[in-house]
Amino acid sequence: MDKPVCLIDTESDGKLCVQQSALQILQQIQQPVVVVAVVGLYRTGKSYLMNRLAGQQTGFALGSTIESKTKGIWMWCVDHPTKAGTTLVLLDTEGLGDVDKGDSKHDTNIFCLAVLLSSTLVYNSRGTIDNRAVEELQYVTELTECIKVKSSDEEADDSSEFVKFFPSFIWAVRDFTLERKIDGKDATEDEYLEFALKLKSGKSRKVTEYNLPRECIQTFFPSRTCFTFPFPTAPENLSRLESLDPADLSSDFREVTDRFCTFVFNKSHEKKLKDGIKVTGRVLGNLAKTYADTISSGAVPCLENAVIAMAMIENEAAVKEGTKVYQSGMEKLKDSFPLELKDVSSKHQHLSSVATQAFMKRSFRDTDGNYLKSLEQTNGWRRAV
Repeated sequence: MDKPVCLIDTESDGKLCVQQSALQILQQIQQPVVVVAVVGLYRTGKSYLMNRLAGQQTGFALGSTIESKTKGIWMWCVDHPTKAGTTLVLLDTEGLGDVDKGDSKHDTNIFCLAVLLSSTLVYNSRGTIDNRAVEELQYVTELTECIKVKSSDEEADDSSEFVKFFPSFIWAVRDFTLERKIDGKDATEDEYLEFALKLKSGKSRKVTEYNLPRECIQTFFPSRTCFTFPFPTAPENLSRLESLDPADLSSDFREVTDRFCTFVFNKSHEKKLKDGIKVTGRVLGNLAKTYADTISSGAVPCLENAVIAMAMIENEAAVKEGTKVYQSGMEKLKDSFPLELKDVSSKHQHLSSVATQAFMKRSFRDTDGNYLKSLEQTNGWRRAV
């Protein structure tokens, strides 16, 4: 892809809709994907980081006004710079807290989709990680209400189950001007993050409210790190950041940006589902559609149901693929008729094997073998030729 495309848009009635053109792009990606999504308040420079991860100066719209530029979720697929045979999928999300939009439920849905689809989640904020900054990440406290791990309602989802499927977490603090010191001693970026997430003792309502978002971040994102970015350039140049020559950016800002990109490239894992199943671009597209449709229907996305839905979609397609291979080969065989029975039988066996290989290449968790049996029955492989 030479530029980003819209993956998930918002229709006039407010419902989320996956764009067919984006799905077609993902359908062509049959290798594993590393999915990096960025979330955060609008007009905080999220898109700039995504462009840098894509190795480009421009791409995702940065905008230079107080209006939120990105709407919905935009996608950019590029070759992974350090992992051969892997595609890096970058997701730039609509800014949270847009005053024009004024829809907190929509913001929560966008945040949940970013969590569900990514293997690394970047939260972008400005200034410092103070109490206000943590409170602005309120969406994390609603995750257990907006996402289910199991379809059964008999028992509540355990938070430890969520951790198995959630992405790693990076807090990117932009325009950071403070000294990183704790108790008078220099602190690393990660130490600064952990200090900001430290819980208060006590059981008062005020303490409980203070601790809640911090407890959620600690619980749901045990793998977390932090990057503090200084001002990139003089204030008067911020509105044209994407057109600036790298030499016009501060050396400290370039250094942190390079470290950030290197960390993401080297530490972000391939997106996986339950049982360690690697997600390909095609499966990611199906996941996006399943989750978006579920949210738009008013239901709560369920990780277990999503995997079941993926298995059905992929295995039905695998049966069609195998059938097409077999029937196409048998059609060509007709041109050679008449043939002896042993020659037809030999060709049948060969095509059955090739069709099975085509099926296996695409099949997805056909654990009980029912879809493979369906392929055999469709083409009469059990009958003697």
